[in-house]
Formats: sequence, structure tokens, C-alpha cells
Amino acid sequence: MGSRFAVPERMSYTMLPCSSAGADISFSGGSAVKFVGRPVWAEIDLAALARNLRAIRRFVNPPGEKRKKLRKVLAIVKGNGYGHGAAPVAKALEKAGADWFGVTCSAEGMELREAGVTGPILLLTGFWPGEEERILDHRLTPAITRCEQLALLERVAARGPAKKRSAPPVGFHLKIDSGMNRLGISPEEIESFALQLAKCKHLRLQGVFTHFASSEVFPPALRGRQTAEQEKRFWAALDRLRARGIAPGIVHLANSAAIASRPGTWADMVRPGVILYGYHPGYDPPELRAEMEARLPLTPVMSLRARVIGLRNVAPGQGVGYDAVFIAKRQTRIAVISAGYGDGLPRSLGNRGQVLLHGRLAPIVGVVSMDVTMADVTGIPGVSLGDVATIYGRNGEHVLPASAVAQAIGTVTSDLFCTLSQRVTRFYLRRGA
Repeated sequence: MGSRFAVPERMSYTMLPCSSAGADISFSGGSAVKFVGRPVWAEIDLAALARNLRAIRRFVNPPGEKRKKLRKVLAIVKGNGYGHGAAPVAKALEKAGADWFGVTCSAEGMELREAGVTGPILLLTGFWPGEEERILDHRLTPAITRCEQLALLERVAARGPAKKRSAPPVGFHLKIDSGMNRLGISPEEIESFALQLAKCKHLRLQGVFTHFASSEVFPPALRGRQTAEQEKRFWAALDRLRARGIAPGIVHLANSAAIASRPGTWADMVRPGVILYGYHPGYDPPELRAEMEARLPLTPVMSLRARVIGLRNVAPGQGVGYDAVFIAKRQTRIAVISAGYGDGLPRSLGNRGQVLLHGRLAPIVGVVSMDVTMADVTGIPGVSLGDVATIYGRNGEHVLPASAVAQAIGTVTSDLFCTLSQRVTRFYLRRGA
């Protein structure tokens, strides 16, 4: 299978090419990279990603804590690595020491294997009938979310992988529904699970986990006690497993918010998602976010950029863009930026978002189109064709946080990241790793 990436000299980048006009991207290190394509791109800082992973590992393994084994870190790379590119991100995280990887499905797991990732990969949402053989062939670890899945997996495990008919028992993780009411077996089904597992001689329980519904919410909010209730149900389920003589293996509960704020949930392994990519989730009460950011400092990994491809002088009373939802109240200088909702710049940012240009914030005006976005640069002198606008991320000493962009439109940072489309060229920087 041929490589999809090209790596220019000096700095180490990886490029996913896109067709059309050329662009010349200059970085602060003095190097330049030329690529053929619309001048919209994302820079993914793999050194920052590795630093975030190491910071999380240190945080959940505090010095002086007496544990026989260090806690493991399962890096969540589902959803195309939160839009950052699953394969390059997973390979960088594996090099930086990630113990496990978390994906949604077998297709995502197979992509990582084909890219050369060798570490264990957990299929967080389980599997659909018919996927069992390729799960085994690609050494993926499924989650069991319903008791009847055991028989499906046992049937294929008894035959062994296609290329290796004699093999050790197939490992899986059991998901417990501790109160989110989404996926997983209920604590009341533990005895039924144990009886069915006893019939599966080719399977091995490797881990048990649950997922929190609101670990970022604390009292006095109405949902502030939900996580404690989920913990109680989960630990009770583990007691029921052990009472049946079943060792749970690796126990894991903590997602991003719980990693930062609830050390009692760290167990044997933690599952960082959005914090790997440099952002804490929002908290309730909101002031907790600053506290968590100070407690566990992170570095944003992605910066999304596009160039100014047009400039317009708009007279008072004239409209800009579809349906003229922005009407100029003064003589206005409009910059047309080469990114739209087809690239991952949310349409809902129209008349409410901003971009970073020349170190200053320029309001997005009018409707965000599929391919372009307009910004009011009247108050920013010297804006010219070809100037770089940062949609979110870092531009030198200036930062427009993706979390702030997401908050402006009432969504979460991970949702914003996952909208980044495949037509956006991604560059993978490895400076100072």
C-alpha cells in the first residue's frame, strides 16, 4: 500500500494534497512549504500532542503514590483523531508512549493497523455481526456491550485468525452501563454475563469500563451528583463480577473531564480525548475550567488557517453575502477568506464569529458560504491579498482558542474539530518533539 504522504526537507511535515491553485506557506522557523491546492490548511503540531500525552501521564501518576504499576493511558483517536488525522496522530502518540488506542469501529482500527500502529486498539462501541473475523485478523480488541455478543465472538475465536489457526484466547473489554443509558450491560446482567462467559473457552476478559455522562458537572448543578452515582454502580458491578470468580483485568472510567477533576476515577487506565488535543472541556460551574487548566496545562495541537483571496470596499447600506444578512453601516473593508463550511468553518459563525488577522480579531460578517467566508477588516490596517487568517489556533504570540470558537456557537470543541473536512490540507509538524 503506497504512502499518501509527502515529507519536505528541513522541518518534518506530512501533507495530504488537494488540487487547484498553488500556495506558499511560511512558518516561523524560516522554512517554507509549497503545495498545490486551495489556500486553506491545518497545521497539526505533533510535538504539542506528545507533550500533552506526557503531561497527562505524569498527572495521573503523581510522585509518591504507592501503586505496583503505573496507570496506563488509552489515547482516544476516533473520529479521524478528532479531525486531526487518525493515522499520523496515532503513530505520533505511539512513539510518545501511548499504551492503548480507542476508536469507534473496526474500520477505524483497521486504518491504524494499515498505517503501522502496533499497540492495542479498543473498539469502544463494540461491533456489528459480521465484523468478528476482521477484528481478529487485525488484532483489534472489541468491547462487549450486550451479552449475546459473546457467542458471536466465541464462534470466530474458536476458529482462530485466518492466518493463524492456533491462537491464545481473544481478549475483550466489557462495558458496564452505570447510568448513562446508552451502551453497555447493566449491573443486573452481571450474573447472566458470567454464565455465558463460562461457555466461551476461546475468550478472555481483558478489561472492564464505563463512560461518564457528566463528569464535568459538579454540585450545586442538578447533574452534579450523577458521576458519583455512576461510580457507585460501577464499583458494585465489579464486586458482583469478582464474586463470580471473574477478574476484571484493566479497569477504566476516566474521560477527559474526570482525568483533570476526579482523581478517584483514575483506576488502572485513563481515556483522554479532547485534552490530548490541547483543550479542557467546559465545566459547571464555569470557573472550574480555569482551575483545571492551571492544574493540568495543555498546548493546542491544531491551527486552522486560510488566505485572503479577495478584498471589497462596501458602501453603507449594501449587503454582504447570501440574503444580505449583513448590511454595512459605514464604509466597510471586507476580506474574502478561502474557507467555508465545506472545509469545517461552521455556518453558524456568520455574524457572530471572528478570525485572527495581523494579530487582531476580525468579525465574520454575513452568511458563511460553503467555500468562502467574509470578515470585516475595516479596523485592521494593511490587510492584503494572500494574508493568512487563523480561524482557530495559534498565530505567533496570538491565540484564538478553538474552545472559544465552539462556545460562541453553542457546541463543544470536539464537535468543531470533527467538522474539519478531508479537502483541507493537513501539515504535521514535528518541531521540538
